[in-house]
Amino acid sequence: MKKHIPLTKLQEGQKGIVLDLQSQDAMRRRLQDLGVINGTAIECLQKGPNGDPVAYKIRGAIIALRSEDANKIIVTPKNM
Repeated sequence: MKKHIPLTKLQEGQKGIVLDLQSQDAMRRRLQDLGVINGTAIECLQKGPNGDPVAYKIRGAIIALRSEDANKIIVTPKNM
């Protein structure tokens, strides 16, 4: 059985596959424009000193997301 977690639960160096995007309106559209859609692989690169924001690698680009936004991206972790 696959585990479904918010993106914020990935550890540095861990990858996940997007299952669901729970953001609404402008933020949803912005994330989709960045390539955050079902089936996209995302890697957690580096967490900020206080854990926020976090740098993620999405489709070859490095994107910093606030925890508030990353919590609305549901992923399944990939085996490391």
